[in-house]
Amino acid sequence: MKKLYVTGYKHYEMGIFKMNDPRVHYVKETIRDKLLGFMEIGLEWVLLSGQTGIELWAGQIVLDLKEADYDIQLAVIPPFDNQDTRWSEELQEEYQELIMLADFYQPIYEGDYKGPHQFKARDKWMLSKSDAALVMYDENQTGSVDFFLKEAQSYKGSNDYEIYYITALDLQDTVEREQMNDPSYWDQT
Repeated sequence: MKKLYVTGYKHYEMGIFKMNDPRVHYVKETIRDKLLGFMEIGLEWVLLSGQTGIELWAGQIVLDLKEADYDIQLAVIPPFDNQDTRWSEELQEEYQELIMLADFYQPIYEGDYKGPHQFKARDKWMLSKSDAALVMYDENQTGSVDFFLKEAQSYKGSNDYEIYYITALDLQDTVEREQMNDPSYWDQT
């Protein structure tokens, strides 16, 4: 696998409304672990559409890995220009930094939002250009990622395509590992 599309819930779909929420750290660490594992077996590119939540955090992880001299490339392919215009100022700044530092950036459609067909085109494009997808998903919680997963399951039926998941159990493993590695955790009685 050379190219991986990373997607999942938007921040508000996870009930996260501040980017300094401690849960963001655990989500990012889980993404980092998954990406490092894929890099060990040949991952070269991470593809994102740059939406808030999982995709934005995955992009930040890739940039951190690049800064630490890991050989990984980042492509940001939003469904249309200016997808961040209705986001908070903090999220707009994070997104603008991400697209500025990405190795490749190109919206699928030029111009602003025109309709839901742009998201469907994004999903089809990501499936056709990636070898697999890493998706943060919980079958008990619906979200915008459901549309991609429906398209991906259909695509997988006639193509060699893998869908990997980040689950609640993965996140719990990260939390427990981080707690075990924290010396102050062991000082509690």
